[in-house]
Amino acid sequence: MTIEIDDKGKFFTDIITKIPTPVLVQTTTHLINGTVHVRKDARLKDELNQDIDFLALTEADVLNPEGKVLYHTEFIAVQKKQIVWVMPDINSKEEENLS
Repeated sequence: MTIEIDDKGKFFTDIITKIPTPVLVQTTTHLINGTVHVRKDARLKDELNQDIDFLALTEADVLNPEGKVLYHTEFIAVQKKQIVWVMPDINSKEEENLS
């Protein structure tokens, strides 16, 4: 890790701060419940609009059409061409607030 400090005392690092955002991702065949890590001053839409072919999710559950968990993985990269829609998982936030 490198740290640079300018004349005014502001420091810069090569670490990018991101905020974990629970999401639901509908692909052409499956629903995925996971977490997208969004840059601190950005929106979920900004993360989707980046010029990369895959959307990275962590702590993801891949569900079948009936809602049964087929797979659980700590990381999955979903090809953006396969994504039908993405939305924040508000139910996940409600569960965190109840804990």
